[in-house]
Amino acid sequence: MQGLFYICYELSRRGWNCLPATRNAKGVDIVIYSQDAKKSYTIQVKALRDRNAVPFGSNPQIIADFVIIVRNVLNKPEVFIM
Repeated sequence: MQGLFYICYELSRRGWNCLPATRNAKGVDIVIYSQDAKKSYTIQVKALRDRNAVPFGSNPQIIADFVIIVRNVLNKPEVFIM
């Protein structure tokens, strides 16, 4: 949840309206849309506390427009966008 809200915070700072999903919901984690509501995107967030591999599994189900990986969430977050 820390990674999810960190990403919402950063996107909000950049002018996007963010709608985070409820806890452990199946599907996308965040829906964002522009201030004029002409653009919208879906995001999946994967957050890691340290430098472990991203837990996609053997058959990844990527259903969002973007996947954002946040590493080292608690100390100095590093963000990767796919």
